[in-house]
Amino acid sequence: MSLNSNLFYLPENSRKGLQIADNRWQALRNNNLTPPTVISESNEGLNEFDADIIISGGTLGILIAASLQKQGNRVILIEKGQLKGREQEWNISREELQTFGELELLSIQELEQAIATEYNPARVSFHKGYELWVEDVLNIGVDPIFLLETLKQKFIAAGGKLLENTPFSSAVVHSNGVLVNADNTILKSRLLIDGMGHFSPIVQQVRKGDKPDGICLVVGSCAEGYTNNDTGDLIASLHRFKSVSILLGSFPARDGRTTYLFTYVDAHRDRFSLEFFMEEYLRLLPEYQNIELEKLDFKRFLFGFFPAYQNSPLQMPWDRILPIGDSAGGQSPVSFGGFGSMVRHLKRLTFGINEALKVDSLDRKSLSLLQPYQPNISVTWLFQKTMSVEVNQTVSPNQINELMSGVFQVMDQLGDDVLKPFLQDVIQFPALMKTLPFVNPKLVLPILPQVGIQSLLNWTVHYFNLAVYSGLYPLGKWVKPLTENLSPQQQYYYNRWLDTWKYGSGGDYNKD
Repeated sequence: MSLNSNLFYLPENSRKGLQIADNRWQALRNNNLTPPTVISESNEGLNEFDADIIISGGTLGILIAASLQKQGNRVILIEKGQLKGREQEWNISREELQTFGELELLSIQELEQAIATEYNPARVSFHKGYELWVEDVLNIGVDPIFLLETLKQKFIAAGGKLLENTPFSSAVVHSNGVLVNADNTILKSRLLIDGMGHFSPIVQQVRKGDKPDGICLVVGSCAEGYTNNDTGDLIASLHRFKSVSILLGSFPARDGRTTYLFTYVDAHRDRFSLEFFMEEYLRLLPEYQNIELEKLDFKRFLFGFFPAYQNSPLQMPWDRILPIGDSAGGQSPVSFGGFGSMVRHLKRLTFGINEALKVDSLDRKSLSLLQPYQPNISVTWLFQKTMSVEVNQTVSPNQINELMSGVFQVMDQLGDDVLKPFLQDVIQFPALMKTLPFVNPKLVLPILPQVGIQSLLNWTVHYFNLAVYSGLYPLGKWVKPLTENLSPQQQYYYNRWLDTWKYGSGGDYNKD
């Protein structure tokens, strides 16, 4: 750390955490991560199961654990540390939060108590470009400590078994179940769910050391002392940029204001470090929030990197293992994944997993239908490419700002039905079809050399599939009553196809 470094604002534990994250980021860029071998197979059968389901990874695993236990399944949740939420709120929209009520996991009073902050409106702004304000988008800050503790107690009260300080070690897939070794505790279940996140050892074994196709780098802080803390920024761009798009975001928090600096890059070995990015954040923060660093009382610092793979959601090569959340990699490459993505798919996964257990459809083919290809997520890879500049690539300094400004101006003029789903990471064919013809070609053509022909061709395929799924979903709902005479296994497959068309077209955004 240099003498004029702003990193001295970070307390010692934050600097150490930043260094640990940076070492992992460097190892990923240099292909120095060795994939573990934690899953093996056996042809022998098991007996005397301890549970129907074992879930590894408690932070977000408790959401699906509590929901599946309420459905009448026997669930064991293992967590490498103490199962507790972080201090930093999770931002979400109020309508999305109602999922917990619909699944009867939280009462109306508990839902309100889980809300730590609420604000309106939020801004989207680009350097010397268009600025717009929206309401009720990611304007709710959920208290993770209260939420996880409440779900934890309800899970245990319903008969669920929680093993804290019990890290996952390995598992053997048998013909009728899975034997799990969790810190020398041997457990047997019919299904193993991997909720350990992007860096799950199971995921690393399947990925075999493949580099991510995209990375979202994020640094930030929560601090008191800001004079204006009534509104938020979903996206804000301050400057022109030649080699990397630098975007900012901010939200009111219970104990101050949270501000972020984030960018989209690849995992090239010459990409900058998280430490450098944190320096940039602290350099830009006074200009961004119109305040001197000395006037801020920093409560905590945030940093990390979120990988994304075009080969997602991840398909397991074994029976009886299902990845969920960030382990599955099913989030959009322009989002952080995590809590919001998990909540969005909570009902789908709850009912799908419950049905798979009932009809014993736990082979890899059947389980793959619970993490299917979704064209509305795949189309966003082109958007990620437009905001990601390769290491040796040069673009016009304000090219990305001008394109994003032009696109958001069109969506804003088309109304909330077009704009709001996009801001919540839901791409729908009608909205996309309305937007594209009105975007100025002069803004689009310069970006083509940057994204490349192959990316454009891939996007065209996903765009076509998005249209197909948008047509299949209403047709599938109409045909649904005719499937009642099918076998339970056939009904399971049909229901999964219907879910695939619904979520793959963004139809889950519209309540029906």
